[in-house]
Amino acid sequence: MRLLRTSRWLLLTLLLLIVPASSFAGVFISVGFAPPVLPVYVQPPCPQPGLMWTPGYWAYGDDGYYWVPGAWVPAPYMGALWTPPYWGWAGGMYMFHPGYWGPHVGYYGGVNYGFGYMGVGFVGGMWHGGVFAYNTAVMRVNTTVIRNTYIDRTIVQRNTIINNNHVAYSGGPGGIQHQPAPQERLAMRDQHMAPTNVQSQHEQAARMERASYFNSNHGRPATAAVARPWNAQNRPSAMNQRPNSFNNRGTAGATNGMQNRQGQPNSAYQNRGYGQQGGNVQNHPYGQYQRPNNQGYNQRQIPQGQNRQAQQYHPPAQNQQRMQDRPMDRRDINGRNFR
Repeated sequence: MRLLRTSRWLLLTLLLLIVPASSFAGVFISVGFAPPVLPVYVQPPCPQPGLMWTPGYWAYGDDGYYWVPGAWVPAPYMGALWTPPYWGWAGGMYMFHPGYWGPHVGYYGGVNYGFGYMGVGFVGGMWHGGVFAYNTAVMRVNTTVIRNTYIDRTIVQRNTIINNNHVAYSGGPGGIQHQPAPQERLAMRDQHMAPTNVQSQHEQAARMERASYFNSNHGRPATAAVARPWNAQNRPSAMNQRPNSFNNRGTAGATNGMQNRQGQPNSAYQNRGYGQQGGNVQNHPYGQYQRPNNQGYNQRQIPQGQNRQAQQYHPPAQNQQRMQDRPMDRRDINGRNFR
């Protein structure tokens, strides 16, 4: 028994050595039981140019796992990409690895969060000429105000980790079995930026919401995604305490646009999994989703900032054809050396 405990701690120490240093900002969290499965929900449309999607995830507080809604947030600097947080199994425990910003998307355990974060890298868009262009094959945007869009389904299929059971953790019994790909290992060497104050406020607001906890929502959070990050003032319970407030009447729908809305089975903008649980990256067609009976996942947020006026961007047909015909180039996904 003593030998088993010693080996577990050695494995945990080894894992800490290979995880990027940026992942250790804040408190080290490990839990003895797995996080709930990821809930299925509809992505709110991106309300304006220049915002980045940060998927929801399960965090852990005093009363257990709680859901942090997905949200559209401004990038902290031009060219920044978000690597979402994830739970990883090691030494008999489930460790939380915080998300971070960087020039490339790093390893997030192969967890398929949907909406561009399909398990490997990010395929929901790219930076081009100082402007972020959205891949509407997996991203939902307000096309009346956002023109810089394109459609590339091939890159989505090439970078999808099969996860029909919506597992929210990597490794261990029943977890996603995906080791870091070469491009994910390279991203570990980048200079990373910790979640911003706005993201931290969003997570803290979710932590303060009784309805966010699994013990209360049983894996079906009423607010799975929001168009704007939460804070102490615009979180649901705070707004419910101000029945005569204009925000409660007029803007709650914009801020908490996905409240009480679970994903419809035929929606094109769901965080659905593809194929079988824990599989490898495959070309896999979009299929019908079988709704799980249990739990959900959390999301982080980003600081508010000034957004640049987006320029119109339509990739030339020749470039689109080239992207589909040639082997996947990770630099294209992360917005570098796009040809």
